[in-house]
Amino acid sequence: MLNQKLVSNVYLACGSTDMRKSIDGLAIIVQMSFKLDPFSHAMFVFCNAKRDKLKILYWENNGFWLYYRRLEKGRFSWPDRSGDRVLPITERQLRWLLDGLDLHQKGAHRAVPQRKLI
Repeated sequence: MLNQKLVSNVYLACGSTDMRKSIDGLAIIVQMSFKLDPFSHAMFVFCNAKRDKLKILYWENNGFWLYYRRLEKGRFSWPDRSGDRVLPITERQLRWLLDGLDLHQKGAHRAVPQRKLI
């Protein structure tokens, strides 16, 4: 299973992606369109036009993982940014997205950078 400690970045492919694409097609999008390395320790997340299906591409050691999620009801709150084709997000924002929430949760607790007592 996916070793989340190795995930360095998460990138969303803004707009819609043809869900007929499999590993090779998605890896080519990452490499050619986004100018990113599909073999890095990053997750690349794609969504269809109806916003009810996701694919996540991830490289681990000697092969790709391709996760597929289909919602039976509802839609993902997916960004449709015209200027940006790829959007870097945090793993926390990805969890929000997968749970049907918006990427920007105004009521969420902020990270505390201070790591010492008294």
